Amino acid sequence: MLAIDQAGNKLLDFIKINEEDAVSSYSPITVCLLVVKIGDDYLMGFNHWRKGWEIFGGCPEEGETLREAMVRETKEELGIDCNPEWLGIAHFEIQPDYFSNTVREEYGAIYGVTLSKEYLEQIEKLRIDREEIEKISMLGEISPDEEIKILDRKLTEFY
Repeated sequence: MLAIDQAGNKLLDFIKINEEDAVSSYSPITVCLLVVKIGDDYLMGFNHWRKGWEIFGGCPEEGETLREAMVRETKEELGIDCNPEWLGIAHFEIQPDYFSNTVREEYGAIYGVTLSKEYLEQIEKLRIDREEIEKISMLGEISPDEEIKILDRKLTEFY
């Protein structure tokens, strides 16, 4: 186990596998997540509903590939088009939540993108989903009093 959060959710493993093999080898891949690196720091979004700082992403929609889902989520949450780099698969144990009332194993497709500092102004101006992602900040600038999702922070280490 690599990390456990306040709710008992666990990041069990990070699996380096190519993108094509991941789809046929791991199921269900329920989420696509994006680690955004700017300089020596990481960009985080404050999730309105989960009340904490997270990396970006979301669930694939019907008929979407993992990459298509990641590109769509990047456009919605950051307002930019990009071709994210495939990093691997995160293996989670998720505790009961609003998606399910049982403990379950899930897999997440993890992508990364490196941006220059000039993108920050563009992201703040163009991001579409401001209801879910209330605000953005560099990880190093987030107050110690604010909750940073432990599993998300751990995932930044893989990029």
